[in-house]
Amino acid sequence: MHLAPAAQKSLAKWHEMIARRNLTDLGTIIAESAIFRSPMANKPYPGHQIVCIVLRAAYEVLEDFTYHREFTSRHDAALEFSARVGDKKLKGIDLMHFDEVGLIAEFEVMVRPGSGLTALAQAMEPLVGAAVAEAKKTPL
Repeated sequence: MHLAPAAQKSLAKWHEMIARRNLTDLGTIIAESAIFRSPMANKPYPGHQIVCIVLRAAYEVLEDFTYHREFTSRHDAALEFSARVGDKKLKGIDLMHFDEVGLIAEFEVMVRPGSGLTALAQAMEPLVGAAVAEAKKTPL
């Protein structure tokens, strides 16, 4: 099954931003009530602002970021990627759920191996620590 046309448009914009290495327009494809599910935390992070902060920070610290495969259904996409943080290589999957108007409503990341996840967490902490701490105070 293929993505709904509005979701396909947002996913195409996501790929375009990744290819340009510029996430300036990220906010235009993230829903106001979006949720980010981190591979490093049990509780999801709610809200447009925090999702944008975390995604921009992740893309800043991930080197040699490359998507390899993509699987889609009507409102969902799973994108397999590889990257590295310093000398730690990692593999992962970005899971995106799109709302009815095609905006990203949920973004979940899974990363392996543990050493790559640890390196990612350590690299992101200075970039998102305060924002994530504030998000943890917000009830879902």
